[in-house]
Amino acid sequence: MRNFARRFFSRPAAAAGFAVFALILFIALAAPLLFGHGPFSIVGVPLLPPGSPGLLAGSDVLGRDMMVGLAYGARVSLLVGIVSTLCATIIGVLLGAVAGYYGGVVDDLLMRVTEFFQIIPSFVLLMVLVSFLQPSLGSTILGIAMIGWPQMARVVRGEFLALRGREFVQAARILGESDLHIIFRQVLPNALPPIVAIGSMMVGSAILTESALSFLDLGDPNSLSWGSMISGSRSAMWVAWWTTVLPGLSILITVLSINFMGDGLNHALNPRRRER
Repeated sequence: MRNFARRFFSRPAAAAGFAVFALILFIALAAPLLFGHGPFSIVGVPLLPPGSPGLLAGSDVLGRDMMVGLAYGARVSLLVGIVSTLCATIIGVLLGAVAGYYGGVVDDLLMRVTEFFQIIPSFVLLMVLVSFLQPSLGSTILGIAMIGWPQMARVVRGEFLALRGREFVQAARILGESDLHIIFRQVLPNALPPIVAIGSMMVGSAILTESALSFLDLGDPNSLSWGSMISGSRSAMWVAWWTTVLPGLSILITVLSINFMGDGLNHALNPRRRER
């Protein structure tokens, strides 16, 4: 763990991304303690500029505190990004591991299912799923997970195809270990580096996707997210730039920090990258 941390923080971009992400995560988790009211509370005159008394980030078109909205928007974006990525990773790892380990007919069948989900435009499929299930945080998380798992499944399948013929796998079979034990105790730990690196990238992609859904009014109507903040302020963007620029910058900074962390994880976990 000490060597991993040293390799990860040896990259300035990864260290900076970690620091920024940690700050955003802290603000998101501590939002109810940092602010005395919720994101939907009217606190002043609409479209007050940043720096107004009691309004560090100004107010939006309805007179709500922009700073509170940004903090609570971070809670929604991070929740959707992390949980949907975990769900997609679990599905992708299970299907990719089975396909790569057994090969043959099992591999062909599972890869045809994976290709079916990849043939359909992912965002169109996501909008259909969310609309069918009714817009909510749950349907958003489920929809993003359903369009995200094929990428993870293909990566895991490739790793298992490369590892299933190794000596330690053959030795485990000779010793009589079950397929389940070999998959999860022998092969999967050796395939973790690309899974962790790609999973971190998928979090950023999921945040962007959730923001796009909220911008199109397909997000949870009971939660304020960065995408819905931009959508609700489109009419005032030319006279009150902060109502759209600040949530847009929040999305950009969060996704960049996660991508920088993902690059650092790939560098720290992938021996081929470390040799360059």
